[in-house]
Amino acid sequence: MAKIRVAVIGYGHLGKWHCQKAESFPELSELKYIVEKFPAGQEAAKKAHPNATVVDDISKCINDIDAAFVVTPTSFHFEIVEYLLKNKKHVFCEKPVTESTDQALKLQELLKANPVVLQVGHSERFHQAWERKTEYKHFFESPSHITLKRVAPFKGRATDVDVVQDLMIHDLDLLVYLFGEAPVSVDAIGFKMRTTHYDYVTANFKFKSGNRATITVGRNQTKEVRELEISNKAGTLLVDLMRNEIQEALGSHAGPEYVNTANYEKRDHLYLEHKNFYDSIINKKAPIISLADGLVAVRLIDQVLESARSGKEVML
Repeated sequence: MAKIRVAVIGYGHLGKWHCQKAESFPELSELKYIVEKFPAGQEAAKKAHPNATVVDDISKCINDIDAAFVVTPTSFHFEIVEYLLKNKKHVFCEKPVTESTDQALKLQELLKANPVVLQVGHSERFHQAWERKTEYKHFFESPSHITLKRVAPFKGRATDVDVVQDLMIHDLDLLVYLFGEAPVSVDAIGFKMRTTHYDYVTANFKFKSGNRATITVGRNQTKEVRELEISNKAGTLLVDLMRNEIQEALGSHAGPEYVNTANYEKRDHLYLEHKNFYDSIINKKAPIISLADGLVAVRLIDQVLESARSGKEVML
């Protein structure tokens, strides 16, 4: 079997990690090119990956690759993915897949005419905790109140986009993925603190099932928190995504402990994303996270931002 010839487009903070993972499957893939337009990034890429060729534009290697990882700022995603699809290349695109719903819909039409693999990088789906959902199925019954929180001190990265595109997108995707339904309305508020974009947003969602959810994201906070909490008549379930810990407080508990704590396996999400991407290409099957999944998340981003800007509840 011929190896999948890969290019990583963008050698920034996350692009460096993707290049490392691309070299973790020598039996399946070959990191042939790194596409980086800035001279400092080019030099760093050459030093770290001497077996790869560094170029400043994807057009210079498009005929010598089978697949590409798009790890550029979001504002460049649509243009690059469109070019790759038109050239019939398999694509892994980091989240969010595009800046807007309209752009994602255009890619959807283009993908129909070019049946290649397009996988979106919603890495938070790969927590081992979600595979244990059946153990805690009573917490996934409606009506429930779901709280997702993803905040951290300012790190100076991803300031070209707001915190909804940068952070909340993870939890918007998880919300639909875990509970199997899209919300019917959103009411959001946001603040611009350190940048010209929203640095803090909290959004309240309603669902047809009776579920309610609150997602809070911030990149100018005093401490780092990543967690999901569910409360309903069964009690409360907390998944701490930083400590890889599940805490359960049952509504009716016959034992001596009021809170049960369990740990789950910590995984290399990026490694698993690469593995699934190559598997989809080799076995000609649908990607684990599709463009349709990415489109749902982008639509929700648009609607959260519309609510935050207008100060009004938005019906979805």
